[in-house]
Amino acid sequence: MSVLIRKYKLPTGMVKEERIDDPDRIERYMRFFSKEELQKLESGQKVFLEKDEWQLVEE
Repeated sequence: MSVLIRKYKLPTGMVKEERIDDPDRIERYMRFFSKEELQKLESGQKVFLEKDEWQLVEE
């Protein structure tokens, strides 16, 4: 099962982490990435989109 991890910073400076495990939501978020970024995500690397850090992991 894949989990998409999103790390982002709040305006207060606190870093939050969101773990997305719903396949429909993961598919929806994958549309935001370019082909090169998708290849990085699928290989387990971290990708930065705007100010957010994304990583796709297998659990």
